[in-house]
Amino acid sequence: MEKSMQKYLDKAEVLIEALPYIQRFNRKIIVVKYGGSAMVDEELKARVIQDVTLLKLVGFKPIIVHGGGKEISKWVGKVGMEPHFINGLRVTDADTMELAEMVLGKVNKSLVQLVESLGVRAIGISGKDGGLLKVDKKYADGEDIGFVGDVKEVNADIIFDLLEKDFLPIIAPIGLDDDFNTYNINADDAACAIAKAINAEKLAFLTDIEGVYKDPKDPSTLISELNVSEGKKLMEDGFIGGGMLPKLHNCIDAIENGVSRVHILDGRIPHCLLLEIFTNKGIGTAIKNDIDERYYHGE
Repeated sequence: MEKSMQKYLDKAEVLIEALPYIQRFNRKIIVVKYGGSAMVDEELKARVIQDVTLLKLVGFKPIIVHGGGKEISKWVGKVGMEPHFINGLRVTDADTMELAEMVLGKVNKSLVQLVESLGVRAIGISGKDGGLLKVDKKYADGEDIGFVGDVKEVNADIIFDLLEKDFLPIIAPIGLDDDFNTYNINADDAACAIAKAINAEKLAFLTDIEGVYKDPKDPSTLISELNVSEGKKLMEDGFIGGGMLPKLHNCIDAIENGVSRVHILDGRIPHCLLLEIFTNKGIGTAIKNDIDERYYHGE
């Protein structure tokens, strides 16, 4: 009986620990960039959607911006197309763009279906709808990589209208240029642009890495909290490389343009979003500006 009671007391402690965070972020907007392995593992996908739905039900205003790179790669192989990369970026010709839009649309509606099944109203849109995401053509060090876009403008009114009507917006990273051509957008870039445009309180990146490391080869060097100055110094000193470099650039850009906190999380950890936002320690890396007080406390 005592063990059984302790189990319930432990659950109550978790809820009490979450209370100040629920109070602090009530009615605040959080953008979740959803990508990586958590999109292809059905069990992880269900848990991520549970997390986001719970955030909505306790008073947050979440928005999902999703990628689909792994799924696009799978379909490129299925139809016998050869992927091409320049400077690490996928070359998106007209045929690949058509396929990417099809796959991202499928992913988008599957996420809507999951959220709706949990009793929350969701709307899935792409950056083409209502001119949500307007882009310029992106180049890789001067090289043409096809229909890949850089976000130059976000029509934030669309998102605010959906939030006001109590919908959970789920956004596919596709945009239009001035001539109404369709472009694929890196999902990190799209999430960052949207978070800045709507003055989000938080931007969370779900990735396939635990967070930012001082030494990527040493798991014990995971940094729980980082301010902008520290992040810039890590990049300048060469500690950050590979795919983390543009991600950290996006994080710092978001902070410098009005987003209060950015979180880099390992989406492979079940319920990572809740653990990061609602616990005193957190499990990934939280990035903040140089002025605000520390967010996490305790051991």
